[in-house]
This record gives sequence, C-alpha cells and structure tokens, in this order.
Amino acid sequence: MTPPVSSATPTNGNNQAIWSKQSLKQHLASQQTRTPALCGVSLEPYKQHVPIVEGKEPMEDFEGNYVFADIKESHTSRAMTSRYYKDMMDAAVSDVVIIGAGSAGLTCAYTLAKQRPDLRITILEASVAPGGGAWLGGQLQSAMVIRKPAHNLLIELGVPFDDEGAYVVVKHAALFTSTIMSKLLTLPNVKLFNATCVEDLIVKKDGTGKQRINGVVTNYTLVSMAHGLQSCMDPQTITAPVVCSFAGHDGPFGAFTVKRLESAGLVKLGDMHPMDMNQSESLIVNNTREVFPGAIVGGMELSELDGHPRMGASFGGMLGSGQKAAFEAIKLFDRLELDDGEVVRELA
Repeated sequence: MTPPVSSATPTNGNNQAIWSKQSLKQHLASQQTRTPALCGVSLEPYKQHVPIVEGKEPMEDFEGNYVFADIKESHTSRAMTSRYYKDMMDAAVSDVVIIGAGSAGLTCAYTLAKQRPDLRITILEASVAPGGGAWLGGQLQSAMVIRKPAHNLLIELGVPFDDEGAYVVVKHAALFTSTIMSKLLTLPNVKLFNATCVEDLIVKKDGTGKQRINGVVTNYTLVSMAHGLQSCMDPQTITAPVVCSFAGHDGPFGAFTVKRLESAGLVKLGDMHPMDMNQSESLIVNNTREVFPGAIVGGMELSELDGHPRMGASFGGMLGSGQKAAFEAIKLFDRLELDDGEVVRELA
C-alpha cells in the first residue's frame, strides 16, 4: 500500500508516491489495526518505485555488454529496512513462536503453516544460516538417513531418495533442508528471523491465575553474545500464546527453553542418555508435548528434559517430532481464549 499523495509528498516520474521524512510515522499510525485471521498488527508493505532511466535500459548480454538498471544505495536500504521492520511490527504479537530452525523446527513450521494458514507463525534462529545440523549427515558426511515412516514428508516435499527398505537415503542433507525452507518461506503466514536468539521466556499468569509461557524475549545473536562488552543492550519481546522449542542439545543456546524453565524452578531436567537409535526416535516423537503451559518441546531438546537416549545421524525422529509438535500446537491454540495474544484462559 502506497501512502496517499499529497502536496507534501513528492512523486516520481510515474506519479507514484515516494516517502517523505514523516511518511513512515504517518503510515504506521494509519495501519495499526488487528486482523481477525492473524493476531497482531498487519501492516501493508512500503514499496518504492524507481523508474528505469531512458538510455540505460537493463540488458542481459554475456558477451561483454551486461547492463544493470540504475539505482541508488538508498533504494537498497529502504527496500530492506521497510520490509524487515514491517515484519517486526507484524510479529510482535504472533500466534505461534518456533525456537530453532533445524530439521525439527522447520518441519514443525511447515506442517503448522500448511495446516493452519490463519495462524501467524514466527521462527527464531540464533544462527545466520538456518538448518541446524541438517546441512550434513553424521560426521560431516553428505547423505541424510531417514527411517520410515518419516520419509512420507520427503514424498510430500518432492525430495528424491534411495529406498533401502527400513529407511531411505537423501543423497545430500542440504537437498532436504533447502527444499523445505524454500517451500516454507513462500507461505504468507510465516516469518523467519535468523541471527536472532531467545534470551528469556515471558512467563506470567493468565486470567485464571495459571502460570504459563506467553512469549519470548529476543535479541540479535551477536548482541546477546557480546553482553559482557557493553553495559546496556536491552532485548525485544514477542508475545505468543504458544511457543514450540527445538533448541537441540549442542551449541551456545542448546536446549534453551527447558534449561531456562529449570533455572526458574519450573521443571526438572533428566539429562540426555547415551545413544540408542531404535529407542530414541520413537521416544522423541511420541513424547513431544506441552511440557509447561504454553511450551511445546520436541527434537533433541526433549531428550535433555526427559533423559531420552540420543539418536545419532538418523533424522526421522526430528521430522516426526516437528510434525507432532505442529499438531499439538494446533490443539493447544484452539483451546485458548486470547486477548491480543495474551491468554485469558484455557478452555476444557
């Protein structure tokens, strides 16, 4: 949506409005409305139009005459910044927040977004590159092993594999990860914030006095890791009645949600047990659940809470856990009475 043209709003050659100094403030103020389908603010994106300069038309010629359309550095800055901060405004109240964009988190987000296009889903990934450990198989090798029946997701996504009976093999794990991300991120109800970590949880009482998670506290990962270098780098928050956490068991933010709940005295950790692939994958999928009001935990983070064995380089448990978490999130969300993302009460 382009802000209306006025005498104070300059136009380009196509008579389309270009933002003036005060237009961002005016535009945001005019769009502060809550949509019934997606909780929170829903802003129309700002789109500038830069006309192609006559005599400098773009040309795709790989014989030494390749020509790009002329733009200014500010056009790039505005194109990125306007969309990013629109996304932040929209996500400030989300329906579901997913912590961790590894194989389980991506599968949860994809399943949830496809099942419920009416829900606003925000994914938070601490790394610059989403995907977690799903860019490679075990010990830095390429192939990804997925035990049946989790291979059904590969069929849905159109990811080719070799069928070896009880399991299938994707020739490179990156083929799965890149495919599910490309399909997920085209969905209109999904936003991924990478290089963004969860520093804390929002835990508060609902309208009935029940204590529950009702969102997350976020910061840029590099800022969070540099807290010891500066005196004041406060975070942001995202309100959400359902939080699904797949923070894994390794890395600086591993098993974040269950570790934070334990430090607050709200759960007790069981500590992940040594590897037993046959036991672990079924245990992880079948026990993916709401572990504390508002918090659904799956993947290897669940093993840190329940004390399940680690599963090693087989990814079926991650995919199945992500799917199970999506179904649990739908059931939980539909039981909640909400007021602008905050839980009033949970219906029986």
